[in-house]
Amino acid sequence: MELDNLLGAFTKCNQLQYNGKLDVKDIRGNQWTFYYNLGQIVWATGGINPHRRWLRNIALICPQIDINKLLIQEEEILIDYWDYLLLENLYHKQEINQAQFNDFVVNTVGEQLFDLAQQANISGLTWECSQDTILKAILTSTTTNIFIQEMKKSWDDWSKAGLINFSPHLSPILTKPEKLKQQVNNTVYKNFERLINGKHTLWDLAAKMQQSTLAITTSLCPFVNQGIAEFVQVSDLQLSTKKVKLNSSSKSVQKDNCFIVACVDDSLQVSKILERIITSEGIKFIGIQEPLIALPMLVESKPDLIFVDLMMPLVNGYEICEQLRRISIFTQTPIIILTSSDGAFDRVRAKVFGATDFINKPVEKDQILKILNKYLQISETEHPQNFAWFC
Repeated sequence: MELDNLLGAFTKCNQLQYNGKLDVKDIRGNQWTFYYNLGQIVWATGGINPHRRWLRNIALICPQIDINKLLIQEEEILIDYWDYLLLENLYHKQEINQAQFNDFVVNTVGEQLFDLAQQANISGLTWECSQDTILKAILTSTTTNIFIQEMKKSWDDWSKAGLINFSPHLSPILTKPEKLKQQVNNTVYKNFERLINGKHTLWDLAAKMQQSTLAITTSLCPFVNQGIAEFVQVSDLQLSTKKVKLNSSSKSVQKDNCFIVACVDDSLQVSKILERIITSEGIKFIGIQEPLIALPMLVESKPDLIFVDLMMPLVNGYEICEQLRRISIFTQTPIIILTSSDGAFDRVRAKVFGATDFINKPVEKDQILKILNKYLQISETEHPQNFAWFC
């Protein structure tokens, strides 16, 4: 009954062509978040062992990516849908292709839905919808109805195999290796010793061996029943992250009572011009020339106003603006688009993606000061020496 009610919520979101997210929680405090775009599930995050899931799917679907060389910013992990942003960045940088992006989404959503089916059988679930975050659908062609049908089939097969009480997040470990040696040949034993060591979950083993989780689990159950192996709980893996290094104009940025203004523009010249104008008003400035790392830097520094260039390689101003509006701390932050175009279409489109205002290039001091006065409520008569008390 619990699962039926939850599936009713998923179906209703689909029928209403819902844009937003559906948060599901269990009594243990676990939370799963499903993101909808026009009624279709485009991503799912949270749940149990989210780092394992992301690393596992990278290794399975995107083998060309060297996980050990994949540098993840610490600040990126603070965003609720960090896993989606990492995947999106890999796609924009053309490090993964369309099919890989799509398969990654399908695998992730499928695993999350299966988890919910099992949790509904164990404990009570609660859920609620909110529209504070809307992710765009990049590629996923799988509909919500297909996701639900696949989940029902997977859970039905799992139940029929007598595995209701076994979670794919459990890890098998050998408890009586000598007894196993008596039953299998040396090659099989070596494989058991290498893989059945309490380091890999059933999900992990299925990905490594490219078999279904159901097949892996049922093949191990006889050894568990004999006491040769057992299933144990394991913790999530740690992602390898690095701290964002801010540039010279933004070192030791602290909010205190000072305003902070950021600029995302691949042109160093434009950034330097803005820096001179803005810092002359006693305001701290952050210049970001790499748009793909803009989000974590902005999350760390939490600027009060953000300038974004419209035309940049790999990620344009529309996308940056849209990504910022998905993050709760930036829903009300003024975002000013820098553009060389006077076209009404660009302005209307940027408004749709969440832009607050526009400035035409080349930038001029009067334009910038007008924007600062308008959105930071700085009096035109204030000068750096008078502004110092506020900082």
